[in-house]
Amino acid sequence: MKITFLGTGTSQGIPVIGSNHPVCLSKNPKDKRLRVSVMIEHENKVYVVDCGPDFRQQMLRVNATTLDAILFTHEHADHTAGLDDIRPFFFKQGDILIYAHKRVMYELQNRFAYIFATENKYPGTPGVEEHIITNNPFYLGNLKVTPINGMHNTLQVFGFRFENFAYLTDMKTVEDEEVEKLQNLDVLVVNALREQKHASHFNLEEALAFIDRVKPKKAYLTHISHWLGFHDEVEKKLPENVYLAFDGLSINL
Repeated sequence: MKITFLGTGTSQGIPVIGSNHPVCLSKNPKDKRLRVSVMIEHENKVYVVDCGPDFRQQMLRVNATTLDAILFTHEHADHTAGLDDIRPFFFKQGDILIYAHKRVMYELQNRFAYIFATENKYPGTPGVEEHIITNNPFYLGNLKVTPINGMHNTLQVFGFRFENFAYLTDMKTVEDEEVEKLQNLDVLVVNALREQKHASHFNLEEALAFIDRVKPKKAYLTHISHWLGFHDEVEKKLPENVYLAFDGLSINL
């Protein structure tokens, strides 16, 4: 299984439009972050978690030629706004599989009604095959996926465990029964927005405490804002088994 970080930034990305913050002015490519998303390659299949407004750019950057499914964590725009850009994949492959909570699917149906239309569909629009995610594990080919429930302030969000890799973003609280599903991980990815506390995201302290609670062999931080600081400086302060993810980083498991 190969994991590629397509984007590791928060909802505005880094640099933020019009910002003079030093991180936004950084020349280090690791400080330039597209909206958060990850690609999983397994047995010649390609799966993406979330497709935000940078989806087209991300697919071009990794030279993606196929897409077998998209899994959505929740309905916010930085995780869903790129859905129309599945068109090139649809033209080659037909309907693209999408997986989401029923609430999220309803939101997608409203925002992208032309994609979900079943009558008088506008020519050239993509098509999708809908799959509702519940709390139960499901399979993408031979890859077992275990949904992990968390709260993004008061909004339910899904994280996902793929074998011994787990990807959680936009989390603020995770109950003990969900943490039990995260035991014996090789790699955990979790959001760490900034050092200051935030209403709907782990800050750095909370992310590190969560990692200590789960105890994976290795952990990566994502959904990072410019307020966290320069990539190289922050990483020097992290525990031995914890790293800052960056756009384009790949991990093989």
